[in-house]
Amino acid sequence: MAIDTSALTGPVDRAEVRAFTARLRREGKLTSAVVTAIGIVLVGGILLSSATLLASVVSFGLLASPDGRPSPIGIGFLLFFAAVVAMIAYALVKMFHGRAERRYRLARFAEANGMTWTPAVANPALPGMIFGEGRNREATDVVRGPRPRWVEVANYTYKTGSGKSEQTHKWAYVEMRLDTPLPHIVLDAVGNNGLFGASNLPATFGRDQRLSLEGDFDRYFALYCPKGYERDALYLFTPDVMARFIDNAAALDVEIVDDRLFLYARRELSTTDPAVWEWILGTVDAIDDKLAQWARWRDERLAVDAAPAPVASGVPLLTPPPAGVAREGRRLRRGFSWITAVFVVLGVGWWLLTIVFDAIAR
Repeated sequence: MAIDTSALTGPVDRAEVRAFTARLRREGKLTSAVVTAIGIVLVGGILLSSATLLASVVSFGLLASPDGRPSPIGIGFLLFFAAVVAMIAYALVKMFHGRAERRYRLARFAEANGMTWTPAVANPALPGMIFGEGRNREATDVVRGPRPRWVEVANYTYKTGSGKSEQTHKWAYVEMRLDTPLPHIVLDAVGNNGLFGASNLPATFGRDQRLSLEGDFDRYFALYCPKGYERDALYLFTPDVMARFIDNAAALDVEIVDDRLFLYARRELSTTDPAVWEWILGTVDAIDDKLAQWARWRDERLAVDAAPAPVASGVPLLTPPPAGVAREGRRLRRGFSWITAVFVVLGVGWWLLTIVFDAIAR
């Protein structure tokens, strides 16, 4: 699939960027809250710098010398802090313009390739594991298109905790629509795991659902499938399909859920870097080339006998299973990370030790 990335790097007209931003505001696609927040940052930064300037000059009494004439040191401080304020104001304006230009480039890139761009989607209604975590969920720079099949690329954030322990989790995803619902399968990429091999995924799955595949596949992915669906997973992940995932998506985590396939990354994927888009759409192309055989999969647990139909051989025909997945295959069973368990045990142990030591001290 050839893509046109010229809009991501070519020159842009600032007047067109301003007109595009104004149109987004009129259409309600660029919320006033975002604009207000940027304005607060701009004004707040300048006011803070100005207040620092005045406080420094006044506190040191540098505005005037003892004989009442302007102090060269005071004038120097004023010029220095004025330069700092100007630099901050310039950086903030540059940041504001940079965001506007980024939106403009992504919109033009999507349009040039028969896709659409949306600045933000709150609480995207998607079935993947990252979309049910935390609060303040938002997908940004959402690029969607119908080829080679329906695909959506976006950056994604959500928050957990509160107060000082609040944390913003940053993800990016590629969503591909499948031709039929499939069992819930997760490919946890080994290469992006953390300390002691801990998964970077927000969900942990029962170890008894881990399925080992032939060849080198286990060196790149840990595959999880629902109990009883091991044969189905082997049907879906034939050696040629495994090779495509190893060659093109080994740096990404993969989730198959319902009729969607998700690729997850912990860095931005919807970006103005042409190389990233060529890699993403090349990966989608490579995987799509092997998904036709998945469309033929049917869950035998949904099979229903049809009324016998006479045939030449005298053997009755059965109605093939309908598209879909039986209840037991729709979602993996969640597990508990042993690393988390170790930290919990250590925390509880330390707490008990402090109680014992306090009792001994008393």
